[in-house]
Amino acid sequence: MELIQHLDSPRYIRLHPEDNVGVVVNEQGVAAGGRFADGLEALEGIPQSHKVSLVAIPEGGNVVRYGEVIGYALKPIAAGTWVTEAVLRMPEPPVLDNLPKATIKAPAPAPLEGYTFEGFRNPDGTVGTRNILGVTTTVQCVVGVLDHCVDRVRKELLPKYPNVDDVVALSHSYGCGVAINAPDAVVPIRTLYNISRNPNLGGQALVISLGCEKLQANQLMDGDQLTNGMNEEDWLFRLQDSSTGFIGMVEEIMAMIETRLKVLDQRRRETVPASELVVGMQCGGSDAFSGITANPALGVASDLLVRAGATVMFSENTEVRDGIHLLTPRAATPEIADALIREMDWYDRYLERGMADRSANTTPGNKKGGLNNIVEKAMGSIAKSGNSPIVGVVSPGERIRGKGLYFCATPASDFICGTLQLAAGMNLHIFTTGRGTPYGLSMVPVIKVATRTQLAERWPDLIDVDAGQITSGRMTLDEMGWHIFQLYLDVASGKKQTWAEKHRLHNDLVLFNPAPVT
Repeated sequence: MELIQHLDSPRYIRLHPEDNVGVVVNEQGVAAGGRFADGLEALEGIPQSHKVSLVAIPEGGNVVRYGEVIGYALKPIAAGTWVTEAVLRMPEPPVLDNLPKATIKAPAPAPLEGYTFEGFRNPDGTVGTRNILGVTTTVQCVVGVLDHCVDRVRKELLPKYPNVDDVVALSHSYGCGVAINAPDAVVPIRTLYNISRNPNLGGQALVISLGCEKLQANQLMDGDQLTNGMNEEDWLFRLQDSSTGFIGMVEEIMAMIETRLKVLDQRRRETVPASELVVGMQCGGSDAFSGITANPALGVASDLLVRAGATVMFSENTEVRDGIHLLTPRAATPEIADALIREMDWYDRYLERGMADRSANTTPGNKKGGLNNIVEKAMGSIAKSGNSPIVGVVSPGERIRGKGLYFCATPASDFICGTLQLAAGMNLHIFTTGRGTPYGLSMVPVIKVATRTQLAERWPDLIDVDAGQITSGRMTLDEMGWHIFQLYLDVASGKKQTWAEKHRLHNDLVLFNPAPVT
């Protein structure tokens, strides 16, 4: 990264020697006539995080950032010009045929040994970072009753069980009025099945059902639980079987919840290796600094997690698609590269069925933050993956079964991505943002990282990490990566709470349902 700066003068960042655009750093932007330290003069006012052309670019010429072509000039662009979406033609996505597969064979880095956190061991061998009771629902119809119960439990029962962190309703909008037997219905069904097995939920199964819905409760239970002497009344409450009215329903559900709280309250944290972490990475409300500060810092921390033997996942299909040619070479095997390509191809066809394409991903806020198109956004998004080999691919709703760096295939929607990463088994979440969002999840701690110091200062009680310190020179990229890695251990241990936890900022679960709704 090359930062052209004197603190009192116009500044820009160029990430790659081949880049012919730079990103303006100054909080107030650069005024027309402003001169950068290398002598480049701004021909017009350019806002912070937007691009300035470093050289003259002819009509049809490549516009390059991250060392990759992010667009073609629709007209001649003079040096010092504000490069906006209006002057760019977006490239076609990389063709999925004949991509390089597993061609990067870097030597394995030295393992990181001796790093631990305090976690909750589960009967299935996983480790939780929190001790939470999750109550699964089969259909949206029961959510009102369950929410009422959870509210009472938090007020009346949780104070009696101080070792339990929370009770959460795993509610959603699926379960009925859907094509339950359609091929793609497997995605939301297995998502719900795996969410109830998230490591932070302690294995205390409880399902609240209506009774007449298409999604039946036994589809959300383990076969072992159903065949090893566990009676239905032990794990299921069906509202339509109740003859005691609303108050009676509530009391019965609360009694079932309290039985499980007693079990969870006996659990204690114990020292476990850092290899038990399962970290999900995501970005939302992105800007041009996402790919300069926060996401590359997550990439450094991701490589550290892999060296420590942990599991880490990156996601967001549309924000990977334009960088797929950079990822398939990093696949550990050709078969893993083929799995990456299959997920990209499936999503291409999914978007085509909806008469949309990947360009619909880039939001007005992204563009206001200097991201002109999905190609540029994707280059910054994949920076979260660091440099480790990709050892596996997880389809939507499936669970990770191994250690190392995984691609967890999800839509880019913050809420759907987070939901699918919960199903994949994450016990800790990190979320980068440039524009800002109060995003949070009820089942796992969410660490929020600001790409710019200005955002961290405006939202000091929402942002956990200020990655803008990288552009100001207060921390190097490697120092920020190590800081985040240590924060993972502290938050996982319960030594630190994230702001989202403190404020109980929890977004709803949002299932990915590509099947028809009837």
